[in-house]
Amino acid sequence: MKKNRYILTALLGAVLLSACSKDFLKQDPTNQVPDDQVFTTADNVETVLNGTWAYAMETFYTYAVPGYTSIARASDAMGDDVAVTTKYGLRDAYTFVEMVDNTKNRVSAYWTILYKVIDNANAVITRVDGVSGDAAQKARLKGQAYGLRAMCYLTLASFYQFNPIVDPNAKAVPIYLEPTTAATQGKPRATIKQVYDQVIADLLAAEPLVKGYDRGDASKKYKINYNVIEGMLARAYLQTQQWSLAQQKAAAARQGFALMSGDDYQKGFNDVSNVEWIWGHPQTPNQSNASYNFHFLDVSSPGSYYYSFMADPYFKNFFDNGDVRTKLFDWDTLPSQEGYLRYKKFRFRDQTALIGDFVLMRSAEMVLIEAEGYARSGDATTAALRLNELRNARNAYPYVQGTGQIIDTIMIERRKELWGEGFSLSDIIRTNGTVVRKAFTSYTGSDSIISVPRADGTFKQVKAKGHRTLKFPDGTSFVPQSKYYLFAIPLSEVQNNPNL
Repeated sequence: MKKNRYILTALLGAVLLSACSKDFLKQDPTNQVPDDQVFTTADNVETVLNGTWAYAMETFYTYAVPGYTSIARASDAMGDDVAVTTKYGLRDAYTFVEMVDNTKNRVSAYWTILYKVIDNANAVITRVDGVSGDAAQKARLKGQAYGLRAMCYLTLASFYQFNPIVDPNAKAVPIYLEPTTAATQGKPRATIKQVYDQVIADLLAAEPLVKGYDRGDASKKYKINYNVIEGMLARAYLQTQQWSLAQQKAAAARQGFALMSGDDYQKGFNDVSNVEWIWGHPQTPNQSNASYNFHFLDVSSPGSYYYSFMADPYFKNFFDNGDVRTKLFDWDTLPSQEGYLRYKKFRFRDQTALIGDFVLMRSAEMVLIEAEGYARSGDATTAALRLNELRNARNAYPYVQGTGQIIDTIMIERRKELWGEGFSLSDIIRTNGTVVRKAFTSYTGSDSIISVPRADGTFKQVKAKGHRTLKFPDGTSFVPQSKYYLFAIPLSEVQNNPNL
């Protein structure tokens, strides 16, 4: 393995900066500082972890790939409920021509981000026990490094192979558990079961190490604590169909995080201080690269550039009258975008600086994991209680047993509640499902016509717009287990690692 491969030995030169810097994103990754100077104190290791997080979240590959959270954008663009416009950014992911192509920049960028973070986490796990400093701090840092590594392998497992229930021996991605050097040989692809086993092992190792860690104020919600570890375990157990464990860990993850009010739901999903956010990535005017994602998500703020993530008009039909989430819909009236359906869930928090925080985990997701875990293990009564806990918070009609399959209802509720947060494609893959898109037409099959207001108070009749891509690039219909759903391993990695 060479240093110019995607799995790098780079550590962080940020130890040369103040270890107490409040501006954590100034702690930039670099190859310049030898690791024997970095791994000397617990405070330096803390800086390594902070810089690794900053690298993952704030590294621009292109304007279309502003860090780790752009993976969530690709997942939703490739799903059912986001009708991506023809503007810059996600249109090639939306049409399934990008993530299947191992020469594309986005394919390379995601692989680079994930394995660079894994490599730095491996360095912390391997070296932290030998540095000087408080034993409790060192244990917590090791636990957080396990959590970071698990986050990346869980992402890789979610998008680079089908669910292990389909074929536990299907080849997925390489597993690295030691920091790489110039002499490191590339690993072969592990099976998908082995990758999930590693995710769960890392998270179980992290549990006792971070338990009791208090992050302090909301600005530190990017730090991995016990709730975050439990939430990632809930996701991993859901993916591997360990239903009882999934609902148990989800219940633990949301302890202390109440569901938000209806008013808070309308505020733009842009603030880590939201009581429901378990894990999030904060932004400031000086630390705001990740905020560029809002230019794709935000379809109503004047400063937003692309307005890419419009809603499939059929998506609106899932919502009850009175549901607080219905207030987020309106038809676009801008001349270049007339006829698209806006879903104004995400909006810049600061309209001058154009910044907004990023949600990574919410208690609402954990409630839904609980509900699904109970339902799939045969306890429909408790599943309905959990589902209605969320629906009541959103002022939606409660689910009544016997009015429909509860599993189907929960999966639709996931789509409604988690829209734009990155679960669309991963849910399709984990449930062995298929993308479902259809043209938006009237009941007669002709174009749907809507009325949009003019500035003078009159209305204009325009054609409503929905999905543009209704088949795979080869002209075939959407089906389960399609090659187009899986992210490709980049060509450069294939060329440099003969063991793949």
